[in-house]
Amino acid sequence: MTTETHHAGLTHFNQAGQAHMVDVADKQDTHRIAIATGLIRMRPETLSIIRQGNAKKGDVLGIARIAAIMAAKKTSDLIPLCHPLALTRVDVNFNITEEDASVQCRAQVETVGKTGVEMEALTAVQVGLLTIYDMCKAVDRGMVMSDIRVLEKHGGKSGDWVSLID
Repeated sequence: MTTETHHAGLTHFNQAGQAHMVDVADKQDTHRIAIATGLIRMRPETLSIIRQGNAKKGDVLGIARIAAIMAAKKTSDLIPLCHPLALTRVDVNFNITEEDASVQCRAQVETVGKTGVEMEALTAVQVGLLTIYDMCKAVDRGMVMSDIRVLEKHGGKSGDWVSLID
């Protein structure tokens, strides 16, 4: 077990205040799950194009789902201090809400390992939403991504955590 102290509880800094990758060697392998979500709001006409599946670039939600899964697998390439993980499951779903012309992305990521998958779930959500933006920007550059957050995490020494924010 490491004896280093951390800056104000931040684990990605060593005693000298330098960024480092956290040593997880002494942690137990456990089944770890993280669920994240986020929204993209758009004009109702843009949402209609997505629903009908006739966007110029193809099946928006199908392609966004694949992009989100790929992003979860590549998180350690994008976030400098994330550990590369062998993911055992990445499940991505999109829910359309007509009332506020939005698409919600929800990603559940799982592994059996020494560190959690919150960053992988958040990365999946953000890249899924970015892909929707990319595929629809020709008709709606004003789309807004928001409310990207972790909803739940399970496993590891700290156990279960569920967001209290609606």
